[in-house]
Amino acid sequence: MICPPSLTKGDKIGIAAPGRKVSSPDVDASRRIFESWGMEVIFPANLHSQSHSYLAGSDKERIADFQNLIDDPHLKAIVCARGGYGTTRILDNLDFSSLTKNPKWIIGFSDVTALHLKLFKLGIKSIHGTMPILFSKPESISSIESLRGTLMNESVGISAIANKNNRTGKVTAQIIGGNLSLIVDSIGTTGDPDTNGKILVIEEIDEYTYKVDRMLMHLKRSGKLDNLAGLIVGHMTDLKELELSFGETIEEIILSKVPDSHYPVAFNYPIGHENPNLSWVHGSVMNLIVTESGSELLPEKSG
Repeated sequence: MICPPSLTKGDKIGIAAPGRKVSSPDVDASRRIFESWGMEVIFPANLHSQSHSYLAGSDKERIADFQNLIDDPHLKAIVCARGGYGTTRILDNLDFSSLTKNPKWIIGFSDVTALHLKLFKLGIKSIHGTMPILFSKPESISSIESLRGTLMNESVGISAIANKNNRTGKVTAQIIGGNLSLIVDSIGTTGDPDTNGKILVIEEIDEYTYKVDRMLMHLKRSGKLDNLAGLIVGHMTDLKELELSFGETIEEIILSKVPDSHYPVAFNYPIGHENPNLSWVHGSVMNLIVTESGSELLPEKSG
């Protein structure tokens, strides 16, 4: 896997909006924070385009902006401003070939999961982490600091509290995943993930419980859960019920899809649509250690 270099003071960071639109206040806080790290922040030409009611510009504008950031040899990172929807509309029109000569970190979560999965297929590591839309929130401080540590190669891993539904074990493997909806949406596309032998991360927000069950069943039916090295469950935020309750907890729903799994399963990870949303390198090799007292996700070098 191609691993972009760590950031140092003086490096340039570009802020892109591949999906939903953003306003100046949405990104101003992140600019101030990045500059406090000693970074120079670049905004592409169409970042605040009003040519679409929901998206951050037309597909053509967003493709042009993102492609220019990819091809800029002076940039060391591209931070996606927010999630929502829209990344998959432009994803297959982007040319990532220049990243093989000038690798740079691409950062985000939620809708950006599609981008992470595409980069993984191309053999390029990226960062699943918080985004500028959230930088102004006081509760995001730990998430922002986690991103800084990951970018500057100071990451010490992620710990999670114990959960009685955890399945214990220890594995070392590549880690991939992110938002459950986008993982399922990627099947059969250019970002279709090979989950065999991988640690898979899933998180979700604002979905009906039965739909979460349906998405997990699709992963099961497509064989994506059969040969994992491990399964990590992040925040399952604001799940909803119909008038007729589905009647199963999220733990029961997930474990019912992997009833005979030989791999560890860990709940309660601080990853996803709540704070803290701690950063990790998508496509990296990590150690997952799940015990009755809790679990840890550690960079391989930490042993």
